[in-house]
This record gives sequence, C-alpha cells and structure tokens, in this order.
Amino acid sequence: MHFRRLGRSSVRVSEVALGSWLTYGGSVDEKSSIKQIHHAFDQGINFFDTANVYAHGAAEQVVGKALAAYRRDDSFVATKVFFPMGDGPNDKGLSRKHVMEQCNASLKRLKMDYIDLYQCHRFDPETPLEELVLTMDILTRQGKILYWGVSEWSGSQIEEVCRVAKEMNAQPPISNQPCYNMVTRNIEATVIPTCEKLGVGQVVFSPLAQGVLTGKYVPEKPLPGDSRAADSRANVFMMGRSLMANETLEKVQRLSKLAQELDLTMSQFALAWCLRQSNVSSVIIGATKNAQIDENIKAAGVKIPAEVLERAESILGVNVAAGRA
Repeated sequence: MHFRRLGRSSVRVSEVALGSWLTYGGSVDEKSSIKQIHHAFDQGINFFDTANVYAHGAAEQVVGKALAAYRRDDSFVATKVFFPMGDGPNDKGLSRKHVMEQCNASLKRLKMDYIDLYQCHRFDPETPLEELVLTMDILTRQGKILYWGVSEWSGSQIEEVCRVAKEMNAQPPISNQPCYNMVTRNIEATVIPTCEKLGVGQVVFSPLAQGVLTGKYVPEKPLPGDSRAADSRANVFMMGRSLMANETLEKVQRLSKLAQELDLTMSQFALAWCLRQSNVSSVIIGATKNAQIDENIKAAGVKIPAEVLERAESILGVNVAAGRA
C-alpha cells in the first residue's frame, strides 16, 4: 500500500480507502462486512470512511465492531454529519447542537474515544461559519475529533471557511470529500486549485462512477443482475448523473483498451487516473467481495504515462491543457 498526506496535515492515509455507503449495515450482512473490513486492513488500508446517515447509524456500528479487533492507533476513521437523523427541528444541519450531539452518537456507535476525521457532509447555509468553526475547534480541544473536513463544498465555500478559521485562530478543515472520476470532473475547475492553495486534500468518493468505470456495463446490453446499477437505491443516483448513457459506456469500452496496454484492469486504471492529481489524498472504494478490494488496492502507486493520459483525455473529450470538463 502507498500512503499520502491528507492535505497540509502530517497524517498519512492509504491511497485507497474503504467506504461503507450502500454496503455495510445495508446490502452486505454484518458477518461478511466485518470480514471485508478485516481483509482490507490486512491488505494495508488504514483509511475507513462512513457516515452517521449510512443505514441510519448501522454502518458506523459495523465499522466500529470490525476495527475493534485492531489497535486503535493503526486505523484512520472518518465519519460525517449533516443529513437528518430524526424528525425534530434540530436533527439535521451543522448547528452546534446537532454537530455535537451527533459526534457523541457516532462515538457511541463506533465504540471509539475519538474520530480521526469528522466531515460536514454538505454545506449548511443556515449555520454561520463562525458557529461551525468554533464547534469543530471545541470538539478538537475536547479530543473527540483529531481533524475535520467538508464534503461536496464549492471552492468559494472552502475558501471562506478557511478564512474564518484563520481569523478565529481555530483549526481549519484539512479535507474535502467530493464526487470525482473520469466522467464527473467538476472539481477540476475551482475546487482543486483552491484547495491546493489552502492545503486542503481531496478524499474522493465514487472514483469508479458507481461501477460504470469497471467496464462491466456494455452499451445496449442488459445490466448484470448483481451490479450496483441493478440496485434501485443506487440506480437513481447513477441515472441522475447520466452515468449509464450509451455515449459514456462506449467511452469506457475504449478506455478499457488503454488499461489493457498497461496490464491494468479498467477499475485500476480509473483509480490511478484519480490519483494522478497530487491534491487527491485518497480514493474511496466500496466493496461487496474481498476480490474487489484485492483488485482495487493494486491501483495504489500506479503512475500512468503522460502519453496514455493524453489518449485518455482524447477519448473523454477534455482539453488536456485546461484539464477541465
């Protein structure tokens, strides 16, 4: 396994992280989930990402139960707060009340004394940034979290919260968790340049575009029965981003040939492509089988030749010099 610093911090996380959205506490039974988390740990993954809202807390419980078998110092655990966890008026968002209560709830579900990375799952326009920054600073001083980050925030929002933190002499966020892959490249325009300037690292989710970049979906052919696209919960997300459009699937088939030239699977090629960005600290994969973990971790440390990257950009229809979608 290869490791990278998370933003400007000195903490090092595995280039490939294991996530739990739609899997642990949900579609994968607990026994299998624990075995997969153990397998990932044994293969060198130290970064495990979850969220309070995943399976309404069940994912955190599974992750905590699995990692209890290891020394706490050897894992880097990230969870999130923002989405509703109840029907009350204060059961969502980033108010100090909700964040602190959910931090305590997450610690109980994880059965841990602290959270390595506590992330704001989305931006909350109703919570003043001063309130949020002070809340995260309090949690840090209490030792309940070590670092904090954001997820799916815009470049301007990240810049503003870092400015506020500096003015308050408080801990700034060290990471952003956006969707990023070969077919979803929004962050290249402003988020990555802003974060490079501020020392905020990217921890990207959906690096395989919900499985589309594995190459298993073929234009004009039926969906594999055990695929994520066949799962109604994920299907809405995938179709909403036009990931299953024939044009996209045809590009993936052409990209697969480039991967073969490098003796890589399409999944490994897609993950290594994300990691070509120095601002990307880690890519979060999901898995339902150990074999998927084994395949994906081989992307760590892979360097794609510049000539192959140029050919990939040609297929994707992106200007190489601009590097933007």
